[in-house]
Amino acid sequence: MPITETRVATAGAELCVQTFGSPEDPAVLLIAGAASSMDWWEDAFCARLAEGGRYVVRYDHRDTGTSTSWPAGEPGYTGADLTADALGVLDGLGVAAAHVVGISMGGGIGQELALEHAGRVATLTLLSTSPIGSVRATLPPMREDVARSFAEPQPDPDWSDAEAAVTAFVDGERLFHGTLPFDEGHVRELAARVVARSTDIAATMTNHWILDQGDPRTTGIGAITVPTLVLHGTEDPLFPIGHGEAIAAEIPGARLVPLPGVGHQMPPTSVWDVVITEILAHTSR
Repeated sequence: MPITETRVATAGAELCVQTFGSPEDPAVLLIAGAASSMDWWEDAFCARLAEGGRYVVRYDHRDTGTSTSWPAGEPGYTGADLTADALGVLDGLGVAAAHVVGISMGGGIGQELALEHAGRVATLTLLSTSPIGSVRATLPPMREDVARSFAEPQPDPDWSDAEAAVTAFVDGERLFHGTLPFDEGHVRELAARVVARSTDIAATMTNHWILDQGDPRTTGIGAITVPTLVLHGTEDPLFPIGHGEAIAAEIPGARLVPLPGVGHQMPPTSVWDVVITEILAHTSR
């Protein structure tokens, strides 16, 4: 399926945006996680959504892919700007409202959009993410080895060495994957594409983690009114499935679909039939 690429100017940045399918079809906006370019939304995944009659939009966050980049350790923007960028992408494409699909940090952005800009969100699909703001449930902690990786970080590789950067990506994906077989060859191929497309991979792997996120949100996601689907891996080591259960319990009418064996990762190909079918059904509302 042909891919159309364009550049969209937002407040203080220029973002690389790619689309699949016809602009006449309902738009699906795919929002990636922290330090993730749009490449992680695989071409074949996007094409299958488009073949289901959707206008699929993916984009590089600031400091990922070929979007505007800042020096590593010096991001000239905030977490709020990343949320505003999602609206900027829709504005740039002339899309009044989209079916928003966000994973991890992208799921947090999706929740913010549904709370603050509900008129721009036709439906919301949340993958591998955690509720923003206050929640009634006690959320389970991350798996011990993942917690240790944050508490005792290893030295960064030489990001100017493409092979070392690819290996770092693969090692990170291995840590966060679930109990399904880990397809190292496939992950390495994706990581090589990410590294090759990145303006500054050191900035990609640094800047999103040190952003000013502003004051913590105090209102809960119970105020979200758009139809919401929650897709969450049963073996997510960063946000255990209790996080997905909490989202589904807080948002009125939300539905949870557990993904057996999936970790904190883009849906692996083995569950695409479930994920794509669920998204197409949800976005037909």
